[in-house]
Amino acid sequence: MTQVRSMPGSARRRLTAVVCGALLCASLAGCGHGGAAASDASTASAGTLASAAPSSAAASTPEPTPSAGEPAPPTETETPATEEATTAAVSQEPAQTGGSGASALWGKAYSGTASISVDVYDYCSTDGSRRPAGSQTYSMNSTLRLDRPRTGGDQTENNPFSMLFAAGDPSQAGAVSFWSSSVSTVSSQDLAGNYRDPNLLLTYWHIGWSDGRMDATLTDPHAREAVVLNLLNWPGPLVACRSDLGRLPGGFPHALAAGTTFTGRLDGSGASLTARGGTTDGVVQFRFTFSGTPS
Repeated sequence: MTQVRSMPGSARRRLTAVVCGALLCASLAGCGHGGAAASDASTASAGTLASAAPSSAAASTPEPTPSAGEPAPPTETETPATEEATTAAVSQEPAQTGGSGASALWGKAYSGTASISVDVYDYCSTDGSRRPAGSQTYSMNSTLRLDRPRTGGDQTENNPFSMLFAAGDPSQAGAVSFWSSSVSTVSSQDLAGNYRDPNLLLTYWHIGWSDGRMDATLTDPHAREAVVLNLLNWPGPLVACRSDLGRLPGGFPHALAAGTTFTGRLDGSGASLTARGGTTDGVVQFRFTFSGTPS
């Protein structure tokens, strides 16, 4: 058997103190390592945040830099604006140049005399064909008035000016009237009962004017709209095919046919114009010259 020797009391106390001191040191060493770990963790977190902050700044810094310093957008904006302005100026110059001469005649009125020759026809031959029935020459006091192109609804007369010519009084036998356009405000239905705009612009003549010369042609009498204003007032016989029995007093308005012309010199100093045409029923052919001075 092994025999255990008992230690003296003082030795036992010294050994106990050494063991306790060793344990205390071990505990303190463990705490020290834990604090260092926590400190490392805090340092790592701070480093992470610090490294993240520059990343955000780096991401946000390039965004305002192009918008503030990039010169390209102003250059692109200026270029189209310059092109548009140039195009508009070029397109307006011819219209202003052409319109200025014709617009100088707006409001002009001319008075003078028209020398009129008329050839009359009837349909009284045995086969019903047209035949000459007489002729006549006469003169009438006449007026010509020019104004700005008429406007009706959303349309404007496509002529350099509107024209109104009148030879004689409208109710007088042999009177002639030319209207370049009118605005229908009388009825909302035509002869067939069809609806029409009561403010519809009707253009009868196509007028060309350049350097003091007018070339005008009656293109549409507008008989289908029942607004016939281009007329020659001519008396008819009391009895058809019996001119020997007399004529109706005052005359009867005959619509002028498309193709009637009115041409010649027309400027601010005066008018010297010639008209040729006929009526839609073929009864009258006419021609006249008009010489007028500004009034």
